[in-house]
Amino acid sequence: MPKARDSGRRRPRGQSEFGCIASPGLSDPAKDRPSRVLKFGTLGAARIAPAGLLAPAAGMASVEVACVAARDRRRAEIFAGEHGIAQVLEDYAHVVAAPVDAIYVPLPPSEHAEWTIRALEAGKHVLCEKPFALCAEEARRMVATAEACDRILMEAFHSRYHPLFARMLEYVESGVLGPILSLEAEFTVAVDAPENFRRQRALGGGATMDLGCYPIHWLRTLMGHEPEVVSAAARADDDGVDESMTARLAFSNGVEARVHSSMAADVPRSARIQIRGRDGKLDVSNPLAPQFGNEIRLEQGRDVRTETVEAQTSYAHQLEAFADVIDGNSDRLLTGGEDAVANMKVIDAVYAAAGLPSRGPEDFNSEAAGRGD
Repeated sequence: MPKARDSGRRRPRGQSEFGCIASPGLSDPAKDRPSRVLKFGTLGAARIAPAGLLAPAAGMASVEVACVAARDRRRAEIFAGEHGIAQVLEDYAHVVAAPVDAIYVPLPPSEHAEWTIRALEAGKHVLCEKPFALCAEEARRMVATAEACDRILMEAFHSRYHPLFARMLEYVESGVLGPILSLEAEFTVAVDAPENFRRQRALGGGATMDLGCYPIHWLRTLMGHEPEVVSAAARADDDGVDESMTARLAFSNGVEARVHSSMAADVPRSARIQIRGRDGKLDVSNPLAPQFGNEIRLEQGRDVRTETVEAQTSYAHQLEAFADVIDGNSDRLLTGGEDAVANMKVIDAVYAAAGLPSRGPEDFNSEAAGRGD
């Protein structure tokens, strides 16, 4: 099991005043790629890792997942054997210190800030799963470290990198819908196992954190404005973990929006967006993972048109973008630090409006420290 960060650890030789140090064997990616392979280390044998990193990396000759560690070494060994990862290391700290270029952080949200910051300080780029942090304050610290260490930090909102999202933006920006009047977005999926970290507040659980972060991000991106949270209502357990949440937002251009998320045991799986304009309505099914089927439906009076967007998986597009950004193409960084902080600010405001505490670290007990996959 990885230990919590030592508050009094010594600065390694060559480390800057910001805590940053070049990782062994890490050279300037802009000079080396694509002639060399971008090497990843992954923290934990999380269920998202095969889809989020390993499968797309297997399809890219320029990316290699070189090492893994988990709090249960045997589990890490099985995971590595199943996915062709060459090296199993002792713990997360050894992965962060390994001669790799980037670290993938698919741990529970309570672990994101610590291990992202440690990886950045070790000179690694970081692809961090959503939700980015426990709260906006943590997100700011992560982003400040990335800037000080001159490393790339990307939040893994994979759906943003699929061509379906670009197509949605084309509809909104083209004016075919006329002035936008309102939006709705939802993501619901049953999570009924009480031991699942999504149902544990100390690990950053909650429907808004794990599911609602997506529709909030979708609507923020589509509108290009930051919303105000007007109201929010949650169904939560005695520990303040929201099983479902509905929030109403208002954007600075006057557009109203509704976001809904639920992980109730009996809820059907649903991911959708609806955009209403003066001249038409756009319904989008499965903006989350379009590779498993999607549809864009445009209604203008009696005229109805539908289309689907075929492409690689959203995870493959995300990993390609991450590699491109490391290679110097900053235009591909669609879910970087500023965006991540803004999304966490909305999540914090949703919890406040619903009368629930944020997931911020001040709310947690010490037993949560060091828990991972």
